[in-house]
Formats: sequence, structure tokens, C-alpha cells
Amino acid sequence: MNQTGITARDLFHLKSVTDPKLSPDGSMAVYVQTRIDEKTEKYISNLYMFSLITNETKQWTFGDNRDTSPAWSPDGKHIAFLSDRSGKKQVHIMGSIGGEARQLTHFTNGATTPIWSPCSTKLLLSTALKKGETLDTAEENEWSKEIHRYDRIKYKWDGRGYFDHLYHQLVIVDVLKNESVVLTDNGVDHLPNAWSPDGLHIAFVCGDADKSDDELFSDIFTMEVETKSLRKVTNSTGFYKDPKWSPNGEYLSYIGHDKEFAGATLSKIWLYTFFDQTTQCLTDGWDVEIGDSAIGDFQIGAVDPGILWTNDSQGFYFLISDYGNTGVYYGSIEGAMYPSILDAQHIYGLTIDPESHRAVVAISTSVHPGDLFTYNLTNGDKEQISFVNEDFLKDKHVSLAEPISFPAADGLTIHGWIIKPARLDENQKYPLILEIHGGPHMMYANTYVHEFQTLANEGYAVLFTNPRGSKGYGQDFVNACRGDYGGMDYSDLMAGVDYALATYDFINAEDLGVSGGSYGGFMTNWIVGHTNRFKAAVTQRCISNWLSFYGVSDIGYYFTEWEIGGDIVHSAEKLWHHSPLKYVGNVETPLLLLHGERDYRCPVEQSEQFFVALKRQNKEAVLVTFPDETHEVSRSGSPKMRLGHIEEIKGWFNKYF
Repeated sequence: MNQTGITARDLFHLKSVTDPKLSPDGSMAVYVQTRIDEKTEKYISNLYMFSLITNETKQWTFGDNRDTSPAWSPDGKHIAFLSDRSGKKQVHIMGSIGGEARQLTHFTNGATTPIWSPCSTKLLLSTALKKGETLDTAEENEWSKEIHRYDRIKYKWDGRGYFDHLYHQLVIVDVLKNESVVLTDNGVDHLPNAWSPDGLHIAFVCGDADKSDDELFSDIFTMEVETKSLRKVTNSTGFYKDPKWSPNGEYLSYIGHDKEFAGATLSKIWLYTFFDQTTQCLTDGWDVEIGDSAIGDFQIGAVDPGILWTNDSQGFYFLISDYGNTGVYYGSIEGAMYPSILDAQHIYGLTIDPESHRAVVAISTSVHPGDLFTYNLTNGDKEQISFVNEDFLKDKHVSLAEPISFPAADGLTIHGWIIKPARLDENQKYPLILEIHGGPHMMYANTYVHEFQTLANEGYAVLFTNPRGSKGYGQDFVNACRGDYGGMDYSDLMAGVDYALATYDFINAEDLGVSGGSYGGFMTNWIVGHTNRFKAAVTQRCISNWLSFYGVSDIGYYFTEWEIGGDIVHSAEKLWHHSPLKYVGNVETPLLLLHGERDYRCPVEQSEQFFVALKRQNKEAVLVTFPDETHEVSRSGSPKMRLGHIEEIKGWFNKYF
């Protein structure tokens, strides 16, 4: 049988499975399955249930809406979840044996992921309120009809928009009485995270309303629910998240770092002991990133579970990012760390039975968009339990990403992959596309990337690497590009191209393309201003001018200081030196610029500046913008725009090769 390759429009036929959650007795697993309706071009997410006893799968919720974030009640009788079926995301609840879902919250500004109390009668969550508002007085936001006035640096957020005076406040909802109590009321967002085992306290994450502009941090707090008295666990020196109690109530674990290397600092695991109020870093000296740092464009709504305690309170499971893979480790309260799953794959979801150490994991590889597997974490036994794309992919050729490694100019070893053209003929020559990831402190991984597969099907070899600055290769490596954007990181990328040309005879050295998004967009702009070896380039949601980025990005002022090493007042020359716009006169490569019009992370003016400078010189350039799309246009943007984004990339390269 002749198989066809992956096309851009196959996005409308592939399904995504995410966020598995095991029932308290370990017999059932609920998860989210997402597809795109080809007629309406909208995402549809429903809950599905898998029985580990009968090996049967049943659809649990129905309708053309987004049902997400399932959570089992500790007694196993109910499942709470978020649904936008009423217009905004609200908490719904249904029996674990099925039946009709009941809408639990009717908050004006919607609700966030629900967290059950140990007694299964209450839910902890948050909702957005203006300062002084209550759930009864909250009104629909009419921000667009008002004059906009700002007195703080943080006046916009990518994906959230311009400052609307709404802050997420903690709420407890009594499921039986259908009553809600707001616990907080101040000018800062609160992220609810966990209940104590006795149900008397909650843990959450927030900053400081008075210092949030200038002193960048997030702290861990606990609150006694009855009195609302607070205990601050961290000391406002870094970024912390995911506080969770040990089952015996003696410890509080959390993840984060003290910003030793600013935004390039690897996350660690911390343990707070309530008895003597001491804190210990359990992973100090372990040169590994905690959590999932993989970049992809397919798994919609993937959730990093953070710390998952075992019932004996002696240890926990968690995800790590290492050498282009994500794996599962077990950690003990003494600080010993043991690998449980370490394979060439991307684990993008994890749930455990804290008693039996059985797990359900969501796994993707370069040739597998993603499915769920049961996993015995004590002996490694593994069995696939979802097959959501099996029928569609049986007639499709998905191109394998082959791992490569090569030396950098200064001797560092750089890791990456190459995807060969889908219908490779060793007697022919093919163009090569260099892809560059964003962050830069993230990593490409052994995971499915729809854009790469589309290009491979068009007859391109795709090279993607993790140059210095990427996570997964230790603290020194991830910190190595700070202050040197366009220096050795650029050299690493060119070394990858040189390696591919020297190693693979089927690549045509005259037919090279380059593309990347965010930091990868910066680097694409930098590359075309420093070499003419590429015949065509596509820059996505790019940075071109650090001087303007400093003031227009939602993270511009501190990100620029952290990553480039200067501010606009004292270091303008340094910011300009690292700006691709400075070198725009050197560009000879035809450039396509793709940008979301509501991107506040790398605002569209970054592409506009570069585009105008190129056109003013009569250089070959095209600017394509995507209405209402944010920085996430190619990952979680509207299906129509995601499809258009890939088609633009494909069409541009096809024009020149």
C-alpha cells in the first residue's frame, strides 16, 4: 500500500489526548480528547473514561464545546471539570457512574481548574474579580468602552490582553449547599493549588501587589480556611509553584528556583517541614530541569502534573527534561532521585495511583502524535490504552526524527535531530530547512511536530537542534546564551547545518531554508542579516529590535535586562548591537514574516519594523498577520489560523525550492 505523508490540513483529522486522571481506587482513568470540527473550524474537547479492569473506553461528556480539567472527588463518586458550554469556563460536576452534568459555578468572569477538598464536599478554585468586588457585585467587563489609564509597568499580558483591573481571587465552593466564599481580595493574582489532608488549610501561589512590577517573584502561601490566617513559606527571592502536602500532612513540596541565573535558572524541588518550619532543596546539585520543557505544536491542553506524592509520604513522582526527552523520576524525602521512565519520548501527562505505584502516562514521539499508556512504575510494564489516531495514521507516512550530535566551535556537544524527506530517493538532492525553537530556555524534543511533518511531506529535510540556551543539558548550558544572543548560539546553529551537509549526501547545499518562532524568530532575523547561505527564510512572531521590545512586550523590560544584559536607559548601545534590525541592510534572503496581531509577548511591530526596513531597500519580503491571534498562534491558535500559518510556511519555501 502506498502511504501518503502528513499534510497541513491533517490537523483537522488528528485527535489529541491529554490530562489523564486516575480515580482514587485506581480502577478508572478520565482524560480529555480534543478534535477540530472541520465544518465550524472549532476545537471540541470531551471527557473519556477508561476502565483498567475491563479495558473499555467510553465517552463521558458530549456536545460541541470544550470540556477540560477533570478532577476526581477523593471518595470517587464525582468528577468536577471545566466547560464553556454556557459561554464562559465554569465548573460542572457529574457522577462517576455517568449521568447529566450539573453546572456548579455561575461566576461572571468564569472559573479556573477545581481542586477537591479531602472530604469531597468542597472545591477550591479562583475567579477574576475587580478589587472590592464580590461574586454578587461582579459585572460583565466593559473595558473596551472605557478610557484606558495605566500606572504600572505590567499593563498587558499575552493571551489575556490589556489590564482590565481583574485579579484572580481564591474561592471555595460548597458542592452540597451550592454556596461560594471568596477568601482573598487584593490587587494580585492567586493560583490555587492544594488542600491539606485534614481539610483545614489550602496552599496557593501569588506575588506582592505592591512589588509586582519591580521585584519579580512568586511565593508559596498556606491559609487556614476558617480564619484566613496566612503562612508565607518562601521568601520572595524567586519563582515557585505547585505546593502540595504530603499525605501525612508533615511536609509541603514545591517546585521553583531563586533566580540565580534569572529566567535561565533550572527549577528544583523543595521540601518544607511544618514541625520545625525548615526548608530543604531536595535536588540541590542535581543538574536536571524539573518539569516538561519540550516544545511542540500539537498536544492541546497538556498539563504538567508537578509533584505526585505516594501514600506513604516517603516520596513522590515527577517529570524531568533531559537531552531532548521528558521522563519520570521518583524522589524520596531524603533527596534520593531514581529514574522510573527514561526513554526517547515526550511524556506530556502523568497520573499515579499513590498506593500501587501504577500510572497512566501520555506519550508522544516524533512519529506518534500522542496516546495514553498504563505503566507499572515499579517494574516498567507498559500497555497502550488509547488509539485515537490509529485508523487515520495507518494510511499515512510519518517521518522519523533521527537524533544527531555534533561539536560546537568551542568544543561543546550540541544535540538535535534530522527528519528526512517523506519519499527519500538516495539518488536525488533535497532542500534542508533549519528550524529554531523559542524560549530560548526550552527544548526541542522527541515529540510529534505537525509543521515538521508537513515540510517533510513536501520533500524537505528538516534539521532542528538544541543550541546553547536550551534546557535539558544542565545549568551551565541553559545559561550560556545570556548576554550573547547572536554569538555562540548562532555559531551552534551554523555548526548543525555544516554537520548535516557533511553527513547526509541527499541534502543540496545550495537549497537551504531557515525558520523559527519567538527567540527562533529573533535568530532567523539575525541569521539572514549575517549570512546569505540560506535561499529563503520564514520568521515567526519575531524580535527585531530590543530597544522597542523593551517597552512594548509584556515581559520586555525584565526579559531584556535578564537575557541581553542591559536596559534602555544605560545600555541602549548594547541592545542595538544585539538587534537584527541593525543589520537589516545586509539581508539578501527572501523573508516571510508571520505574526499574530494580538501578540503581546513579541508584538507585531517587531515584524513591521523589519518588514518596512526591508521593503524600503526593495528587498524581497512579505508580511502576513493573523487577526485576533496571540503569541500562541501556531500552537493553540484558532484552527483556521493554525492551518493558515503552516500553509504560509510551506508555500514560501515551495516558492524558492
